[in-house]
Amino acid sequence: MATKRRIGVAIDFSSSSKSALKWAMENVIRQDDHLILINIQPEGNYEKGEMQLWESIGSPFVPLIEFSDPATMKKYGVKHDPEVVEIVSNGAKQKEVEVLMKVYWGDPREKLCEAIDSIPLSCIIVGNRGLGKLKRAIMGSVSNYVVNNGSCAVTVVKHHE
Repeated sequence: MATKRRIGVAIDFSSSSKSALKWAMENVIRQDDHLILINIQPEGNYEKGEMQLWESIGSPFVPLIEFSDPATMKKYGVKHDPEVVEIVSNGAKQKEVEVLMKVYWGDPREKLCEAIDSIPLSCIIVGNRGLGKLKRAIMGSVSNYVVNNGSCAVTVVKHHE
């Protein structure tokens, strides 16, 4: 019996990450895979709640049924996005995959590479914001960092408006 693949998709609810999610559902995800949405929140001083417990290691895996609930997502400091829920709900039904979300807090570049190893992922799909050369040099590119430092296959999906 083949091992179930763990496919990660970096999701920050931007249009480029939603494009990457749609692309993954259409081109990579197949029956019996585990689709793991990885969301990185900025570091912050959390005085209460579950976030304080998981700030260094990331949240536990949040199943689709829970991250479909806005109140649950608020516990993790994540904005509820009905479009993302619809994309993964439809894909989960059609392709018979298990969908989970894991939230990390910190620098997206470092935390995505950390997620690759700690989950562990078979591959990761990330969106590309389409920064110009100057902005990329100043701000740094998350996708470029993950391509160069991630320990699994990385697919970068270009976003077109």
